Amino acid sequence: MTNSFAVHIPDAELEPDPLDPAQIVSGSPEVSGKVLWESPDGRQIRGIWQITPGVVTDTEADELFVVVSGRATIEFEGGPTLEVGPGDLAVLREGDRTTWTVHETLRKAYSINL
Repeated sequence: MTNSFAVHIPDAELEPDPLDPAQIVSGSPEVSGKVLWESPDGRQIRGIWQITPGVVTDTEADELFVVVSGRATIEFEGGPTLEVGPGDLAVLREGDRTTWTVHETLRKAYSINL
């Protein structure tokens, strides 16, 4: 069992997490992140993630996240388009295929269930 903790998200140091070049649609977005907690079985992950402006595609995990800074448009294949910015909470469904248009460097705190 991990001890309780708090992290100031805007100042957290993140580590580079290179994108698969096949995911990049336009621009030269860079991703970084930090896993803050992972369950012993690896099925739950909580952390911080950041992406710089550009357009990328992704296949989503079962995720809840809260945007701390930045803005993005998330288009779902055959589904809705979400506009997210500071203070917004979003839920992504596992397997959803998305296109992220990042307008301003976006930083989010997330919880993923695998």
